[in-house]
Amino acid sequence: MSKIIQDAYIVAATRTPVARRKGAFTNVRPDDMLAHVLRSVVGAVPGLDAKEIGDVVVGCAMPEAEQGMNVARIGALLAGLPDSVPAITINRFCSSGVNAVAMAADRIRLGECDVAIGAGTESMTILAQMMGNKVASNPAFFEGNEHLAIAYGMGITAERVAERWQVTREQQDAFAVASHQKALAAITAGHFSAEITPYAVHEHLPDFASGQVRISERLVENDEGPRPNTTMESLAKLRPVFAAKGSVTAGNASQMSDGAAAVLLMSEVAVKRYNVKPLARFVSFSVAGVPPEIMGIGPIEAIPRACKAGGVKAEQMDWIELNEAFAAQSLAVIKDLGLDPAKVNPLGGAIALGHPLGATGAIRTATLVHAFQRDPKLKYGMVTMCIGTGMGAAGIFERV
Repeated sequence: MSKIIQDAYIVAATRTPVARRKGAFTNVRPDDMLAHVLRSVVGAVPGLDAKEIGDVVVGCAMPEAEQGMNVARIGALLAGLPDSVPAITINRFCSSGVNAVAMAADRIRLGECDVAIGAGTESMTILAQMMGNKVASNPAFFEGNEHLAIAYGMGITAERVAERWQVTREQQDAFAVASHQKALAAITAGHFSAEITPYAVHEHLPDFASGQVRISERLVENDEGPRPNTTMESLAKLRPVFAAKGSVTAGNASQMSDGAAAVLLMSEVAVKRYNVKPLARFVSFSVAGVPPEIMGIGPIEAIPRACKAGGVKAEQMDWIELNEAFAAQSLAVIKDLGLDPAKVNPLGGAIALGHPLGATGAIRTATLVHAFQRDPKLKYGMVTMCIGTGMGAAGIFERV
């Protein structure tokens, strides 16, 4: 028997500030960050019966160590959600967070529940290596050239994209400078305030003079990544880090970061029952595969598919959160699809604000839906990104 697809609405969305790797959240566990945003997003709807939550879907790109053991379930329990609320951790690398939102929306759209949460958490501080604590690639990757690109470092794929789409070093650096400038302006204007739930960091530090353990507490309220001293001149001094004669540097690539976000979704029935005003309607989501050696162009394939599924066109997007994995791939996507640069990352992107992998999609969803609240002229928005091993994802949302 076929089911009638119903609409899913975002009614609350929040995130932690995003901290630099080994920064403000150095001693903060990713399951605690997750619990923090889950408590906050559930508390955003007064009177919400948490037992109604049909699922908690959490994206995490490296689900091991402190963010292993089904971190979604651990975080839900730490947040005090009822034992009856199930949770699942998913991993599609950089798109995990928005994929989690889409999966939560699908549970509602299919009528399987009326309330669900899509979230993401990632601590890049706890992982000693970018590929995880134990790297064990399949030997077939290195036999001949057929699968070799799967083992390419992300920076090498960015260099391939820069070369093929003719993106210059100067263009990449200018894009990076703009990202920092937009992010700093957004922080000054308070544009992130509504979407951020400040995090109180508690640290136990030894006091050698007294022989006691001193408890330190500080409140983290803003993103750590944006740098006011980022200029074309300062970036020009940086050397390429992935290819000797390349153009990708630490300054025009995304920052390794720590953070979490949660998005609460409801059916129309639940929206009316709890008398809440939706922030946005979930429209569509799509993923697509591309050659691993140019993984950064994934959105070029995913965006048209998401638009077709949602019955909209890319030019209808008023706000586009395009994850800045690298300036090279962001510029290639903008160029290839003819996106309006003024609508792409108006508040800055991952080069300035950071990229906590599996959490980023949920974080940028929170940024998008809160932008809807500030500007009633916005109608459609998109969250899109490239994905390691050669994929792209795009989720579309509508202001209501």
